Amino acid sequence: MIVILSDLDGTLLDADHYSFSAAGEALREIERRRIPLVLASSKTRAEMEEIRLDFGNSHPFISENGGAVYIPEEYFPFSIPESREREGFLVIELGTAYDRLCDFLDRAAGEAGIPVKGFHSLEAAEISRLTGLDPNDAARAKRREYDEPFLFKGSPEQWKTLEKQARSDGLTLTRGGRFPHVTGANDKGRAARILIYCYRRQNPDIRTVGIGDSLNDVPLLKTVNHAFLVQKPDGSYDPGVDLPNLKKSPAPGPSGWNQSILEIIREYYQ
Repeated sequence: MIVILSDLDGTLLDADHYSFSAAGEALREIERRRIPLVLASSKTRAEMEEIRLDFGNSHPFISENGGAVYIPEEYFPFSIPESREREGFLVIELGTAYDRLCDFLDRAAGEAGIPVKGFHSLEAAEISRLTGLDPNDAARAKRREYDEPFLFKGSPEQWKTLEKQARSDGLTLTRGGRFPHVTGANDKGRAARILIYCYRRQNPDIRTVGIGDSLNDVPLLKTVNHAFLVQKPDGSYDPGVDLPNLKKSPAPGPSGWNQSILEIIREYYQ
């Protein structure tokens, strides 16, 4: 049996219209074979719950670059340590308080003169314009708890300064498919390891598959047995993602996702 852990933006969702239609064949096969599909994204819980409804997905998910793990109640037949109940989920919080992330960006902009602007300082209409999200989805994107995307228009030297300041504050900068992000010590890999441990308590023979498109997916891709990297819309691959045994999908976004996932399903379910 396999478990699939997947990024969303630029991976399972295309970069322009957030459509997953090109991945339809693989999604149907996942459903037919009852393969767990764990969504792992920089998106907020509010955004991911809507997407799970679109997919008909009832499995655990990872929000805000590993800021929290959401496990449907009674999904696993055992208790989950360090979790708390919240609206039908057992939640494991790994992220740093959102206010601290916003304060860091505001301080960096003010004191060091580094040109950054976090989502907290943008109106939903501006986020909609920048991302192509519809207004409702843009409003959901602002409901952040553990991860702050931001605009950066500075030089490489200023980016290095910002990274140094983040490290000194115990924070982390990473680059997603569309925006850089500031987080605490959380990442998708740490969150994925928790879920993989739970799945292997049920079935020690589980094999894991991870698929993404960007630097912030590297911790996840390092955690799994089979790692795939999909192309960017221009046909290139993120140069920051370089792992041993990494397989590169032959197409961008959901089209590449579809081909890679069908390949691994055929390998395990012939």
